[in-house]
Amino acid sequence: MPLTRLDLRGVAAHELAAALPRPAVEQSFPSEAVRAVLDEVRLGGDDAVRALTRRFDGVEVDTLRVPQEELEGALERLDPDLRAALELAYTRILAYHGHEPGPVPDFENDGVVVQHLVRPVARAGLYAPGGRARYPSTVLMCAAPARVAGVAELVLCVPPGPDGTIAAETLAAAAIAGIDEVYRVGGAQAIAAMAFGTESIRAVDVIAGPGNRYVAEAKRQVSGIVGVPSAFAGPSEVVVVADDATPVAWAAIDVVVQAEHGPDGLAWLVTWSPRAADAIEAEVDRLVATSTRRADLEATLGSGGYIALVDGPAQALDVANVVAPEHLELLVENAAALLPLVRSAGAVFLGPYAPASVGDYLAGPNHVLPTARTARFASALRVDDFRTHIHAVSMDAATLARLAPHVAAMARAEGLPAHAQSVVVRGEP
Repeated sequence: MPLTRLDLRGVAAHELAAALPRPAVEQSFPSEAVRAVLDEVRLGGDDAVRALTRRFDGVEVDTLRVPQEELEGALERLDPDLRAALELAYTRILAYHGHEPGPVPDFENDGVVVQHLVRPVARAGLYAPGGRARYPSTVLMCAAPARVAGVAELVLCVPPGPDGTIAAETLAAAAIAGIDEVYRVGGAQAIAAMAFGTESIRAVDVIAGPGNRYVAEAKRQVSGIVGVPSAFAGPSEVVVVADDATPVAWAAIDVVVQAEHGPDGLAWLVTWSPRAADAIEAEVDRLVATSTRRADLEATLGSGGYIALVDGPAQALDVANVVAPEHLELLVENAAALLPLVRSAGAVFLGPYAPASVGDYLAGPNHVLPTARTARFASALRVDDFRTHIHAVSMDAATLARLAPHVAAMARAEGLPAHAQSVVVRGEP
């Protein structure tokens, strides 16, 4: 199945945005369908969640919450090698997020003291996809920054399988991360339940985690009712930049990797070498034809698979910045030299020995990344997504007396006499 070819040679940087296709998810937000689900859960609570789970997942779930002993049992039965890998990954993710910048020091200016208070949210809702694949790694990625932030209660929603259960690997990861509550609920109804609350699921303060376009759209619609990181964490994306020196097999498998997640994603190969384009495309075709996930690969590559021929490295990065991909792989010689040209990407992987798969699991930085071109203004999930910042102002009488005339003048100019009086009255005998 050939990838869609785009010959961008000679296209000026300012013309690229118009020349490139826009993400399918950006063109067709399922706004009305998602709004109907949100309203149904907001009004119907647990009964609505069960009905929607029956409708969308094809399974009858009587008890939404997964018992704690089921998590612990899944962990005990887990393959020892997988358990060691999950525990190593969680340790590395925790270490990275623990390294993020801490509280801002207090500030003093001419008698005015401003203290900077950082407070975790009380209760965070996490979402890990299910259905086509299991994602214990996403559980770890969402839980680690929330734990570093100091969130007291972590709630996880995961779509149930056909038998109403959640994959043991996912439950084991929840046990490793110390998740407080796990619910077998997926889709937009899970986002609605965490945002509005139901009889079984108490409302949360923040919702984080990737999902399909319905999950991402649901988070967009409840933003403001709960905190939602600004990224549209939807279907997976990759841009692989390659040249004649890039091993063909390495570039091809990295194009295919993110397409494994299923439809609506993007997989781009960008190169200035027609020879590399031909060879890598042929290898992609071979990989797709022999994959156990062939249907998912064909769905993604058929609608969102591209090969872009460009004039050279600079134009390749111009293209990447317009696509603003979730993952950007620079599989070229001296990849670090191109890093200053990167403006918009969720995460960048430099050189042949740093594939995005390592970032998906245990490099340390988060794999919950912006998609659908939201990397233009949004970033990977981080500790601050689970915290609020509060400033506390103090001053003495002398400082207020010195500043009061200026405050009063500004307040009167805005037609707010009570504002002016609030400082004036403090200076009266």
